[in-house]
Amino acid sequence: MDETVAEYIRRTVLKIPRDEIKMMLQEWGFLSEAQLQTLNFHQIKDNISQEVVQLCEENSADIKQAAALDIIYNHIYQNKRMWSVYQMKKSGEELEYFDITDFKKKFKRRLRSALKNVTITFKEYEDNAIWIRVAWGTPHKKPNQYKPSYVVYHSQTPYVFISSSVLKSTLPLLCQALIVASNYHDIREMELRSHSLNSLKDIVFKRYSQNFQTDTPKPLQGGNVEPENADIRIVEENKSEKERIHRLNQEVFGSGPQPKLEFAQYRLETMFKSDPKMDVLDKKEPFRCLVKFSSPHLLESLKSLAPAGMADAPLSPLLTCIPHKARNYFKIREKKSLYPESFVSP
Repeated sequence: MDETVAEYIRRTVLKIPRDEIKMMLQEWGFLSEAQLQTLNFHQIKDNISQEVVQLCEENSADIKQAAALDIIYNHIYQNKRMWSVYQMKKSGEELEYFDITDFKKKFKRRLRSALKNVTITFKEYEDNAIWIRVAWGTPHKKPNQYKPSYVVYHSQTPYVFISSSVLKSTLPLLCQALIVASNYHDIREMELRSHSLNSLKDIVFKRYSQNFQTDTPKPLQGGNVEPENADIRIVEENKSEKERIHRLNQEVFGSGPQPKLEFAQYRLETMFKSDPKMDVLDKKEPFRCLVKFSSPHLLESLKSLAPAGMADAPLSPLLTCIPHKARNYFKIREKKSLYPESFVSP
């Protein structure tokens, strides 16, 4: 077994929490059950990793087996990576039968035609998700296994989730291989990023739905005691305002937890309207700007603005349309009644 493969396996095992090493090795399936029985999982992790490497040497492990173990680790600890959403588009609406073998063959052929020194590893999961790991090299260097790109593609959907390596030049190659292998003709980044891969899936697969409630919500249980001499009308007015904000917030965001989104971005075209007699604007060209949002939990932050008194309720559609924008990336052309005349995606 190559020394670089042995070292990579050792480091991968060291990343795994001690009480999960046996479970991941069993899922890996490269070592036999008899070999696993010889491992002492109660010793320090460095010793465990050395013993795993020795068993892998007996089985003549190569870089593909090592990469498969790394996929298992990243699938379980997917929140350690930053994920971006990409959407692909076909020229027509026809549905095609998806052949996983054909997909893998086309993906490898396209990528290796552009760059020979790459390591490509696939693993399929029960939710129709294909995990792809690509370690990049150069024409004169072997692939760097410590800085791979990860792709999660759900077959027969236009959505791809990519956690790219630090080499930005590899992203176009990755995108080209994806559209060729999946029989699409265009791919664009949706400018939605998060460490929570499942939250991004909830948004684009419509598993996250905003509840529009029509029933009257229960009054909020406030913890503050009103002064005895307070004007009852002010108390009732404050109570009604809190209930109104609570109701409007639930109509927009629903009552459940929000998907964990950390970054969103879109382009805005604003047509300024003025009295023709004033002739303030000589040209009718729109004012364009790039709107970016970032937060450890973006949607929950937006949801808390009105109850905290930091924004009026209901919130502007420019803030609440982010999940809707994500699901209609190629189609969106929403008219706004105020200054922004149109809302367009990048």
